[in-house]
Amino acid sequence: MLEELKARATLWPKGRLFDDFHVGQVFDHHWGRTITESDAVNFAALTLAYNPLYFNRAYALDHGHPDLVICPQLLFNVVLGLSVEDCSEIGGPFLGVYELEYRRAVYPGTTVVARSETIEARLSDSNPENGIVTWRTEGFTPEGECLVSFRRSNLVARTKSPVKK
Repeated sequence: MLEELKARATLWPKGRLFDDFHVGQVFDHHWGRTITESDAVNFAALTLAYNPLYFNRAYALDHGHPDLVICPQLLFNVVLGLSVEDCSEIGGPFLGVYELEYRRAVYPGTTVVARSETIEARLSDSNPENGIVTWRTEGFTPEGECLVSFRRSNLVARTKSPVKK
């Protein structure tokens, strides 16, 4: 039965190839994500981010915050994750993040949405079967307040590899 289902399955193409990107192209990434208190405390514990602002409400309040502070690395990871489907889902090595800027502290219950703009697309000098694409990505509230911004680059294939069965 499983083999029969596999035989009838249609592969759904995902991701974009190098030639699908052009400078100035803007992606408004769908859905967004509300960062919960549970997300914040678990992320801090799992990543050993032991700044008490991230898991001790009394400490955060004593230091002038209205609630626990979301670890900035969690905010970055959420925004990066929101951009993957549009920018880098097809795979290819992640080449780095540049100009990472956090604009303000973020608290549990904050919903974050993201947008990316393609700012560079060029063929790789050392591997012309691939291109290097760079995006400027921003994470912001639904009301439009920017919370984090960064540039990131990926190596992106010019053509898809044959699917192995």
